[in-house]
Amino acid sequence: QVRLVESGGGLVQAGDSLTLSCTASGRSFSSYAEGWFRQAPGKEREFVASISWSGGSTNYADSVEGRVTISKDNTKNTVSLQMTGLKVEDTAVYYCAQQKNPYGMGSSPSGFEDGYWGQGTQVTVSP
Repeated sequence: QVRLVESGGGLVQAGDSLTLSCTASGRSFSSYAEGWFRQAPGKEREFVASISWSGGSTNYADSVEGRVTISKDNTKNTVSLQMTGLKVEDTAVYYCAQQKNPYGMGSSPSGFEDGYWGQGTQVTVSP
């Protein structure tokens, strides 16, 4: 079955940078759009970034635009989220997701709802 495993979370200070990684297994990684979402304590899960199956198109939430870069490496079955200028409000559990059907653009966050999800990795940003 499809399995997604996130890594790279941790405790950092405001202004620091952090890169999250998500390694997928179970099917052909290169055919699917990938996304990153996050959920802060007491809040609903929200979209962070997504990348199309080909890697040629990316989308970002307004709250992270300019500070975050999503990329995928089909040779390593990995999607990464590079975050810079971290803020206290970026504190959350970060989840990677893969769309259920192939060859998607990943431009609509709702397109991941019926897909596959990892267990999440905690990112904590201190003042």
